[in-house]
Amino acid sequence: MRKKSGAITKISKPTFDPKIFLAKVDEGVTVSNHGENEIIFSQGDAADAVFYIQQGKVKLTVVSKQGKEAVIAILGPGHFFGEGCLNGHPQRISTTRAMEKCVTTRIEKATMIATVHNEPDFSELFMSYLLTRNGRIEEDLIDQLFNSSEKRLARLLLLLANFGKEGRPEPIVGKYSQETLAEMDWHDTIAREFFHEQISQIGLYRIQPDNRSPQFLVERGLV
Repeated sequence: MRKKSGAITKISKPTFDPKIFLAKVDEGVTVSNHGENEIIFSQGDAADAVFYIQQGKVKLTVVSKQGKEAVIAILGPGHFFGEGCLNGHPQRISTTRAMEKCVTTRIEKATMIATVHNEPDFSELFMSYLLTRNGRIEEDLIDQLFNSSEKRLARLLLLLANFGKEGRPEPIVGKYSQETLAEMDWHDTIAREFFHEQISQIGLYRIQPDNRSPQFLVERGLV
């Protein structure tokens, strides 16, 4: 707080930038570039580091013992992944693959633990992320239990467009196949025609069939 001319002026706290902070860490931090569809780590690998996304998007998938694959998250810039290693998981419980060209920061487990303990600003950022992620998981569970397939799909598209978060909603960049959406809890029984007609009628999205592949180019529309 600073007193000036009889008034108290609050000094704003500088915005914490994790990319700048992590670049200054001397040991245990590695910045990597990943090509589209490159696997960053696989289910069953040793869990020995946390990753921070600087640029691009990644997809987290799990495969059951029966061989069925499901998408559990699509993450973008500013998100962490692989944090399960901090909870005592010796192996990765999911596979992370780059959906497009990505830049990530790999933070070794010991470095991450020390940083969380010693750097309050980073600790606050990381804890905020974990709480937000936990809230998203709870919302996904409620969505799965009580909402129809159509409502779940609409919510998924809104989340991909950053709708309801700080800042302006963003266009959904990239291609999301029907299989990917199904793996994120869109039932296969929903026909492509129904998807195109019903969701477009909501007015939130403009969905264009891609004639070159069995995918949809999803573009945020009127919101």
